[in-house]
Amino acid sequence: MTEKLLDIRNLHASYGPITALRGVDLHVNKGEIVALIGSNGAGKSTLLLSIFGSPKAKEGDIRFLSHELTLIPPHDVAPLGLALVPEGRHIFPKMTIEENLLMGLVSRRDQFEEDRELERVHQLFPKLKERRTQRAGTLSGGEQQMLAIGRALMSHPKLLLLDEPSLGLAPLIVKDIFRILKEIAARGTTIFLVEQNAGQALKLADRAYVLVQGEIKMSGTGAELLTNTQIKEAYLGEGLH
Repeated sequence: MTEKLLDIRNLHASYGPITALRGVDLHVNKGEIVALIGSNGAGKSTLLLSIFGSPKAKEGDIRFLSHELTLIPPHDVAPLGLALVPEGRHIFPKMTIEENLLMGLVSRRDQFEEDRELERVHQLFPKLKERRTQRAGTLSGGEQQMLAIGRALMSHPKLLLLDEPSLGLAPLIVKDIFRILKEIAARGTTIFLVEQNAGQALKLADRAYVLVQGEIKMSGTGAELLTNTQIKEAYLGEGLH
């Protein structure tokens, strides 16, 4: 039987008087890559952040394995086995690459082997190993994104969440980032990806959801949505002149 890692039901969330999510239902099974696509302002980032309790759900359930996250303080969510790569990366520019990576261990409450986790990340990102003593602020945008992903992986999460990992990056770098995400999934990490770059996200995803003005309007396999006429016209630039 397929194990659900994340199960969101009837989720409503707001920022003050502005309703951002309206009755969202979605789930992520263990071992999957699931994408959430939608235009800017659709509520994608809000959904990711609501998993961590900021904003707090006004209504509905967010279940991660056996834990009801709406009942758990935000600072206790990540140690359950979730890691977020935030939009904009939010690395520590004056710290070295290695120091940034080690910050990813903060949420770990069990005994861990620092060297083992570093080696795991270095295998995926050899450049980070080569430049481990370099200040993170001197890296290119693509390298900073790799560092942000590496930092999240240091906690060895059961579920890796990414918020717009392709934002502001050149097309060739975007392809590289998505290739690495595929490798991360192949090594056993489940991925939930929020992304405006619908084409790349749907090519990568096993399944995907489409969020429109805070509501899920469509779902299916990545391949199905890639060939859907509505999706092509709205998100892939086809049929628009």
